[in-house]
Amino acid sequence: MKINFLRWKETDEATKKRILRRAETDIEDITKLVRPIIDAVRDEGDAALVRFAKQFEKADLTPATIKASEEEFDQAGKRLDDDLKNAIRHCADNVRRFHEEQMKRIEKRWMVEIEPGVWAGEQVTPIESTGLYVPRGRGAFPSAMYMLCIPAVVAGVENIAVCTPPTPDGGADDASLYTAKLCGVRNVYKAGGAQAIAAFAFGTETIPAVKKVSGPGSAYVAAAKRVLAHRIDPGMPAGPSESIILCDGSADPHNTALDVLNEAEHGDDSAALLVTPDETLARAVCALLPGLIAALPDERRRICESVMGNYGAIVLTDTMDDAIELSNAYAPEHLLVKVRNAKDILPRLRHAGEILIGERSPSTLANYGIGVNHVLPTGGNAHTFSATGVWDFLKISSLAFVNGDVSDLSADIVKLAGYEGFPAHCKAVTDRRRDPANTPLEPKDFIS
Repeated sequence: MKINFLRWKETDEATKKRILRRAETDIEDITKLVRPIIDAVRDEGDAALVRFAKQFEKADLTPATIKASEEEFDQAGKRLDDDLKNAIRHCADNVRRFHEEQMKRIEKRWMVEIEPGVWAGEQVTPIESTGLYVPRGRGAFPSAMYMLCIPAVVAGVENIAVCTPPTPDGGADDASLYTAKLCGVRNVYKAGGAQAIAAFAFGTETIPAVKKVSGPGSAYVAAAKRVLAHRIDPGMPAGPSESIILCDGSADPHNTALDVLNEAEHGDDSAALLVTPDETLARAVCALLPGLIAALPDERRRICESVMGNYGAIVLTDTMDDAIELSNAYAPEHLLVKVRNAKDILPRLRHAGEILIGERSPSTLANYGIGVNHVLPTGGNAHTFSATGVWDFLKISSLAFVNGDVSDLSADIVKLAGYEGFPAHCKAVTDRRRDPANTPLEPKDFIS
């Protein structure tokens, strides 16, 4: 079994580039493959979705069965094991509490007096509509359903649509349907991959067009979002899973090997790195991985073997400073920090979708029910994007009004507008009529 073991300082540039780029290169190559799918959905609507469901998911659908029916929702809840339903409710409740707390910290409308008589502020409102993409892949992900639905509902989005790949029998995953209903979302459609993103962008006879799409997915989903960025807000880039486990010698080797495999098992395009300056730990983890991988079920074993020989690696740095520098350059989706002085290192970790701290905080807990969202930026996009939250479903409008004598400010603004060659701008100020019948406005009229 090949496991990449890299002394980072001695690693050739081509290998460094491959590790840092992870599956992003694949996404670029796939872009040309998704264009015909997108064009077909644009031109044919539901008929294309039915055809692609058969081609890609081996699912028999008709236009009438693309949308999950009320009977399907009801049957899904009846078929599910009570223990699983309780687990979903418990984890979803934690995620809901976290996102409700986010909303409490948002001032929906505020103003401040910039100078006498000049007021400026902001108003926060939900976006009009959103499409949520919940992948299925080799399994089903009800956790992704509540991670996406809950912040959208809490933010107040009125029109929420979910696309999730159909099962081979033409249905939708029971746990995902149960979770959507639990979250208050009933518009669930059976469509996956690039064709689902295209349906959100253009609309079909059954699936409504939306303003923004959110959710993780395969390289095909990520590529479709890129192609359609001119048509729809593609949201945060959330592609194949990735993680860095940042450790010093205090980390437990067995736990650390498990932590590496935590994200590696998602798929062949996943990335999982142990980054450490401690060679003893690095060697111990490298020795433990083959046995732990061999104990996995066949498909997950194959995936982890592939990942650890491709985008995954044990990376040995000279110093912790070098390890931190590499982590910041990589900007991982998941960053688990297991070091003696975490409180000192934390402020230096500037780029990550999420930062988990300590031996008792594996990604699994955050993936399901600590409360934080597991839909996170991938492919280095944590340099500029944030973890999914209510802000993904809100927008800000600037507010301003004037209720005093601002002749000095007006004179300066007229001077600037004249310099930039906008005479109508100037006249809108200098030639303005004053209407004494207008009722003076006060800040309390807006923010009470």
